Amino acid sequence: MAAEAHKLEIFRGLIKFKSNTQKIWGVLIFLSLVTAIEVALGIFKPEILLVEVLGMKALNWIFIILTVVKAYYITWDFMHMRDETASLRRMVVWTSVFLIAYLVFILLQEGGYIEQVFRRGFVKSDF
Repeated sequence: MAAEAHKLEIFRGLIKFKSNTQKIWGVLIFLSLVTAIEVALGIFKPEILLVEVLGMKALNWIFIILTVVKAYYITWDFMHMRDETASLRRMVVWTSVFLIAYLVFILLQEGGYIEQVFRRGFVKSDF
């Protein structure tokens, strides 16, 4: 049984490459662009993105979303998740989505508590 060749496209076939080396460079460039956008947003912090959305600043939501996008492409292309069976892909993606949602929930809950403690002058709450 011969090994199957890896698919040489990204963005669901929108961009196609001729070799694995070209594909690696293409994904690296994409990930570098996403990182550059994150760094630029972190340095300049546009006022329009500092509004509160669902308990957090819009800028923070953008950072979370861009980080998830990077994690997705690292897993999808560099870890060859696209070449696995559909059930394994679903298992990994659903677990990741659940854990990311749980992490965001914990960050919002604990962040709100810490903000209240600082606002009240370092007074602990009784549980």
